[in-house]
Amino acid sequence: MLGTGRQAPHGSGTSVPFLTVRPLDGCRGVRAAGEVGLATHTVWERALERAVREGEDVYHLELSEVTFVDVAGADALVAAAERLGDGRRFVVRRPPPALRRVLEMFWPDLPTIEVSMS
Repeated sequence: MLGTGRQAPHGSGTSVPFLTVRPLDGCRGVRAAGEVGLATHTVWERALERAVREGEDVYHLELSEVTFVDVAGADALVAAAERLGDGRRFVVRRPPPALRRVLEMFWPDLPTIEVSMS
């Protein structure tokens, strides 16, 4: 597992934001679960930095288990995508609706981020 944000103690009754990131099976990338917010930005930014450093032409971010990405998390994704270099891109698979809307609204034509719903 690449990273984990804070988690509430089992049975505590409180919900503390968490984010887990682990390698994808079958292709280059990661699967994230939880939410990207103030408490989990460090985990998210580390995963994105690793993706930039790995140098793959296509790097998949499977986000079907991510429930929320705040604007700062979307901005971190865009900043990492802008550092990818020529011909490289992130394929963001099944992102939460809020992230899709933010990307469409503020960065509709960014060639280094491809959103896939499949």
